[in-house]
Amino acid sequence: MAINLLGFKIGRTTTDTPGVASELPGTVAKSAISPDEYDGSYSFETGGILGTYVDFTGAVRDENALIGQYRGLALFPEVDNAIEDICNEAIVMGSDRKPAKVGLGNVNLSDSIKNKIQNEFDYVLRLMDFHKKAYEIFRRWYVDSKLFYQMIIDEKDPMKGVVELRPIDPTKIKRVRKVIRGKADGSKAISLVDGIEEYYVYTNTDKDSIYPTSNAGINITKDSIAYANSGLIDANSKRVVGYLQKAIRPTNMLRQIEDAVVVYRVSRAPERRVFYIDVGNLPKQKAEQYLREVMQRYRTKMIYDQGTGQVNDSRDHMSMLEDYYLPRREGGRGTEISTLPGGQNLGQMEDVEYLLRKLYTALNVPITRMMADNGFNMGRSAEITRDEVKFYKYIERLRTRFSHIFLHVLRAQCILKGILTEDDWNEISPDIEIIFNRDSYFTELKENEILTNRLQMLGQIQPLIGQYFSQEYVKRNILRMSDEEIIQMQNQINTEMASGEIASPVSDEQQGLQG
Repeated sequence: MAINLLGFKIGRTTTDTPGVASELPGTVAKSAISPDEYDGSYSFETGGILGTYVDFTGAVRDENALIGQYRGLALFPEVDNAIEDICNEAIVMGSDRKPAKVGLGNVNLSDSIKNKIQNEFDYVLRLMDFHKKAYEIFRRWYVDSKLFYQMIIDEKDPMKGVVELRPIDPTKIKRVRKVIRGKADGSKAISLVDGIEEYYVYTNTDKDSIYPTSNAGINITKDSIAYANSGLIDANSKRVVGYLQKAIRPTNMLRQIEDAVVVYRVSRAPERRVFYIDVGNLPKQKAEQYLREVMQRYRTKMIYDQGTGQVNDSRDHMSMLEDYYLPRREGGRGTEISTLPGGQNLGQMEDVEYLLRKLYTALNVPITRMMADNGFNMGRSAEITRDEVKFYKYIERLRTRFSHIFLHVLRAQCILKGILTEDDWNEISPDIEIIFNRDSYFTELKENEILTNRLQMLGQIQPLIGQYFSQEYVKRNILRMSDEEIIQMQNQINTEMASGEIASPVSDEQQGLQG
């Protein structure tokens, strides 16, 4: 049955019969194979001969623990520095204070409808307060691997559209897909997919909350939740994993090796003393007691705290700077104090640097960015390293995945306000793109160098236009102009010629007459 609790539902419902799901969108023929969209949903089946049991509670617990692990990794200084580079490259404020815009150049709609969609997109940015919180929102999505917003509307007047976007902690909400199966005609052993229900289950897990929910949670309609995930799916568990998943092992290894290096440096750097204590002819117990008294009098007790990184003189743990006290019987050389030299080669950090490079590689951040003496190269685009090019493409993929949150809210806004129907949105949504501002000097260098090379080639082929090459060929193959750019550029040229901004080209016949 359709879920109508705590949310709104967009679209037509084929049946209102309790216990019967709506038909799968776009499904003409039935199939025995369950749909699997690899979006991190918790799927289970009902009906038919056999059902599927899903350990929802255990799976949720494991996923929440993983998100908590991601958040802990983000506090590690090296990981935080890498996340800073990623977020700074992905989110760039433009001159109009808008980090993102909607691109409708490929959408086949009238200009008035495009203007309305553009206005609604600006409204969505204001609802998210994206002008001020863009960095925080993108970082939260990158670390948690998921981002949820509840779209709240005025039930008395849905035509107002979305009036509030309320963020939801990813540990409290899960996406659920229920597949309804029925028996095939004439067969008792085969069950076919009759329909599918998709909704969200919200569970308030805060212990200090005044109104905690039960373990079953609250069902929320699919259309009232805006959702964007990382796009990384574990092939075994079919759960969404974050971009920090690959960095878990390198981070833990780097943390352990750094602690070991600190302990080794502190313990091996100083010189240790060896006390040979003359105990004379004292009995064994008396000699041991006398030795302990001397040790307590002269010993150095220094403790390294792994949590804070401080060295103190606490006496609750084993010391790492212990001097050696050895008894010496009568007849020896008496009490003597000698010195053991400190450790050698304490400045070698190859192991730490190796793990740091491995951590940056796991986070897809160029290794050169971790070097303090490496400045930005203001040369030609050909001088930019391949790592920076890969990093730029990686940022573009992140932007594409993150833009799903805008499309979900924009869809609900356009349908609720009557700008588009659901069918219209499904038709044009593949052509809608979210354009983020770019602050990379590499992009500007690349575009300028490409344009320079094209103009140089145009100058070389100019005398051959009309003999071996046509203007249409030059526009398409030399200047690489699209059909829309050719029409737009010709219209602009005609407008500027009519207004007198540019002079009209003189034909060969006119030049002969003037001569």
